[in-house]
Amino acid sequence: MNYQIINNYKINAFASKDIFLNHIADSKKILVAMNAEKIIKNDEKLKSIVNQNIGYPDGFGAVMALKSRGLDAVKIPGSEFWLDIIKKFKHTKKFYFVGSTDEVICATVKKIQNEHPEIEIVGYQNGFLDDSDKKILEKNLQRLKPDIIFVAQGSPRQELLMDELIKKHPALYMGLGGSFDIYGGSKKRAPILFLKLELEWFYRLLKEPTRIGRQLALFKFLVYIGKCRFLKNRAA
Repeated sequence: MNYQIINNYKINAFASKDIFLNHIADSKKILVAMNAEKIIKNDEKLKSIVNQNIGYPDGFGAVMALKSRGLDAVKIPGSEFWLDIIKKFKHTKKFYFVGSTDEVICATVKKIQNEHPEIEIVGYQNGFLDDSDKKILEKNLQRLKPDIIFVAQGSPRQELLMDELIKKHPALYMGLGGSFDIYGGSKKRAPILFLKLELEWFYRLLKEPTRIGRQLALFKFLVYIGKCRFLKNRAA
């Protein structure tokens, strides 16, 4: 069993990015990045989406929780992994991009095409969708039949949208949050030292102090994990 149920979320453990890439080669599921903030949420709809699809450890807290259950797990940052997917499948799959502003999505697609001229991007659009836009998107996906759809809107908005879309057009979907903004250069990831020390969360807090509420989720999650360990040891 290469997954654990943590706060009623099914989180898959992968020993490497390559194993994850091979696992999703022919998958028609939604890839959901799991971190402490998301795991601690008691959102029944989100739990249902995650548990029917592929939740993976995007954050330090998720990796720690999986390792505490005896699983071999590495952190797989979604902001990097979508580019690994492109490199792996650019010769065999068709892609569609949804998210951010017109300016950012156009810059993202242009950069991708410059770096990977062989890629087949069948369509793209911004992430500000009303009900009418969603209907048009559904029809475009059904007509163009992309194999892989990246959706960058932020959570849980992107998960809810992908859950609607996959029912209309089965494919591999991946939620990317602000990854297009980072890739396009409008936002920056943490310096390499912060990444190596698993302190990307701290760098983001320094850059955006308003994130303090989100970062408190990591503390709550650590308390949750500690409580689970205590109850387990007590029962033993």
